[in-house]
Amino acid sequence: MSESAQAQATSTAAAASENVAGAATPPVGTFRRTLAAFAYRDFRVQWIGACTSSIGTWMQIVAQNWLIVSLTNSSPFFLGLDAFLQQLPIILFSLVGGVFADRYDRRRTLLVSQVIQMGTSATLALLMYLRIVEIWEVLALSFVTGCAQSFGGPAYQSLIPSLVDKKDLPNAVALNSIQFNVARVLGPLAFSLTLAAFQRWGYSEPQAMNACFLLNALSFLVVIQTLTMLRVKHIASASTNSVGDELKTGISYVRDHKNLASLIVLAAATTFLGFALLTFLPIFAQKIFHEGADTYSHLMAFSGAGSIVGALLVAWLGKYKKMGLTALIVQAIYGALIIAFAVSRTLWLSDILLFLTGATLMIVFSTVTSLVQLTAPNHMRGRVMSIYMLAFRGGMPLGSLVSGWLAGPPIALGAPMVIGINGVLLVLVAAYFLIRSHGILDS
Repeated sequence: MSESAQAQATSTAAAASENVAGAATPPVGTFRRTLAAFAYRDFRVQWIGACTSSIGTWMQIVAQNWLIVSLTNSSPFFLGLDAFLQQLPIILFSLVGGVFADRYDRRRTLLVSQVIQMGTSATLALLMYLRIVEIWEVLALSFVTGCAQSFGGPAYQSLIPSLVDKKDLPNAVALNSIQFNVARVLGPLAFSLTLAAFQRWGYSEPQAMNACFLLNALSFLVVIQTLTMLRVKHIASASTNSVGDELKTGISYVRDHKNLASLIVLAAATTFLGFALLTFLPIFAQKIFHEGADTYSHLMAFSGAGSIVGALLVAWLGKYKKMGLTALIVQAIYGALIIAFAVSRTLWLSDILLFLTGATLMIVFSTVTSLVQLTAPNHMRGRVMSIYMLAFRGGMPLGSLVSGWLAGPPIALGAPMVIGINGVLLVLVAAYFLIRSHGILDS
């Protein structure tokens, strides 16, 4: 690293220290320890805005999945394709987004991302209002949303460590996961309540879904406002390297740190195999349990409630020894729970299994994300997190697309069989890293 780059790294780290220096010392009680990151004003502001927007986003996710089911006669392929197209830009652009996060003001990048996502939600609401929405328009808007997230995601992940002290970073990551999963509970419930209210008032189901899209668009105004309230200051990068050179530097850094590379591979395998369960929940609600949108939303709510419990546990634990070992053991349990859900035909048992899968999945991802952020230095964090997001987010669409292809025609294995196979493979991935480690067991 050049002298100017070293000076920039030092000044950036110093700025991060100054940002958290004025924060109250997090208390040590059990409850207060769980909420340690809330002692930092900027983190509190960011958390409130992100949680509000996430509730709207999850309300739209449920409504949009149900819309796709309605438009395509319950096609698992189109559900997988929609998930794929929303995440495809993560594969294409997130590495460039990581360079942006290291070079430019992360807060401004996030603001642009939020405005674009607000626009796509409003557009879908308008199409629904005019009753001209078609499946290709839903898919196209999902792709545009993914493009915005491919730049906003690395900026967001890189911003969080600047809001808290390093010792409270695992707690901040877990609390950030909690807001996301609080939204996974409240978003589907908001969808159900909106659906019930509009139908009680004499409106149709499509009109109720339109209201969900509009409410999500409005929720972005809250996160935009909170981003403007953050006091964290951006220090411009002194690097004169090209985008390509900085990308190579980031990739080389990950390659040279064995535990980082292994954690990223683990994240990719877990999302590729594990997230099809959530993608296929509308199919389980309609074809396995022979129920409607209400059952789908409450299945999502049970999964989200479990995720909140898992994230709370990680927040309470904070930074501890053998975090890598914990992640691998819990992933093996997650795979076993997925297998059990695939064979269950009893709704109450499936609810319990979804709660447990939500908890175990969140423990795995909160722990792995904390380990990656703790390892990456601030001046490289944008690029490291963009590579991590490429694996984490990229595994979701590819896994959903492949699982949708296997479940539907012409293969037609069915959603339960595909989910069961994915569960077996998740157990095998965990077993491999438990045996070979590749640096994860040292984390």
